[in-house]
Amino acid sequence: MQQSSLGNPVSLDEISIHEQFRLVKESGVFDYFDRIALRSNIDEYLSAIDTYDLPVHSASWFYKLGQDDQLLMENLQICKEIGARCHNIMTFKHHQDGHELSDGEIVDHYLQVYDQGMKLGVEPSFELHVNMWTEDFLRVSSTADQVQARGVPFNFTLDYSHVVFKMNQPTELALSQVEAAVASGDVILDPFEPDSLCDEWLSKNIVKWTQLRTVAPNQPANLWHKNEDGQFARGIQYPMVKPEPGEWHSPWNAYLLEPSKEAIRKVLRYHITHPESPLAYITTEMINLPDYGLGARYDLFEQNVAAARFIRNAWKEIQALHAAELITA
Repeated sequence: MQQSSLGNPVSLDEISIHEQFRLVKESGVFDYFDRIALRSNIDEYLSAIDTYDLPVHSASWFYKLGQDDQLLMENLQICKEIGARCHNIMTFKHHQDGHELSDGEIVDHYLQVYDQGMKLGVEPSFELHVNMWTEDFLRVSSTADQVQARGVPFNFTLDYSHVVFKMNQPTELALSQVEAAVASGDVILDPFEPDSLCDEWLSKNIVKWTQLRTVAPNQPANLWHKNEDGQFARGIQYPMVKPEPGEWHSPWNAYLLEPSKEAIRKVLRYHITHPESPLAYITTEMINLPDYGLGARYDLFEQNVAAARFIRNAWKEIQALHAAELITA
């Protein structure tokens, strides 16, 4: 959470917890805060929650099985203590010993976390995310089916930015094991097209949480940050608001935001037309990490505010259209 600028580029430094809560509250566009506390600063979180009357309903973290199993259990407990009702979980594709997690291991992992979380009143939700098992897009539906076959709901966090930025990028599509399937038309990424992955996952009634980070199809890498291997970081964030000169490293076009926006619209349309929809959380995800906004000169906080305003406006429009359709039906 940063108010970055030309003279103060996006960095990995964090402002104080109270300042983060103050900014989020005073923006007037957020109903709650999505951040997990550390055991060492949980008192600061609880103080900020009380001071700004801003609850934490959800919290996110990432885990490597075989290494972070105890951390995950501890974070579920922290979620309970700060009032978060849902824990968003990003699980790396590989186990600590190096082997790739099998579908069976992922199912067992989900069921274990679900059991532990529900005892604490904290639902888990597994996120669509690069570098995690869900980057293999086709594993999502098969895993959801196996969990649901056990009589347990599969909660899914849909961050469709991790699909959209791969559109027309062969290397990225290969990392998701879908290059050939996309080329043949068996897998459709574009949310404007019928039977896209967005439609498939919504139809399974698994989307508990959706996130908005705007990206552009085949967008440039993050040209303001190089990794240790000398390569530019991946580009998985595209400014929501048109950057001023010098704030962004590449040309910017508003129309490239539309696939990201349409994915959110689809989630909202599904939710309003399906009473059984499990959707409970929506967050904005314009962040400061290397593959995202690190080094950018735009105002990172204002990008999130703009994303929240888009979501609110989209929901109002969808509500109005739905009401009109009910009247004319």
